Amino acid sequence: MSAQLYLASRSPRRARFLQQLGLRFETLPADVAEQPAPGQRPADYALAIALAKARAAAGLATLGLPVLGADTDVSIDGQILGKPRDRDDALAMLQRLSGRTHEVCSAVVLIGGGRVESAVTVTRVNFGPIGAAQAAAYWESGEPADKAGAYAIQGHAARWVKSIEGSYSGVVGLPLYETCELLRRFGLACDGGDSRT
Repeated sequence: MSAQLYLASRSPRRARFLQQLGLRFETLPADVAEQPAPGQRPADYALAIALAKARAAAGLATLGLPVLGADTDVSIDGQILGKPRDRDDALAMLQRLSGRTHEVCSAVVLIGGGRVESAVTVTRVNFGPIGAAQAAAYWESGEPADKAGAYAIQGHAARWVKSIEGSYSGVVGLPLYETCELLRRFGLACDGGDSRT
């Protein structure tokens, strides 16, 4: 069966979520510079990056399908924590998150046919304490190397999550409720069907 949309991401987690929703899609990742501007709010930054990804992928598309772009960022004290540069950076991030509440902003953008629709979720995640030896062992697992904030809530880091307020799937990388709402506006249903029929 033919694809219903493009996914502007290399993330296997986002691809799995779209499969879970019963959607047929083609992956069309586009590289964009990911560097927040001084003083840029985390939610604004996530939305800007998601839009940039969607637009870049749309420029590569060969079919007139909607393009979905997404971005997820971890922040604490208003500072965005990107993907760790190295081991020391990852351990420093985990130390900052230890025993505290941080925010995860996840933005979704859908573009096509001259339309742009977007949604942003902000989820509060409360971590328990993370010991230095725990953080070091976690780094050695390889899991945090390519994750915003140096952790994956769906992986080994789940042991530190005391509570979560907001979208769990948004923390993983794609807020499913909001994504389905956007898709419906483009006539796509999250059950493998087409809401226009």
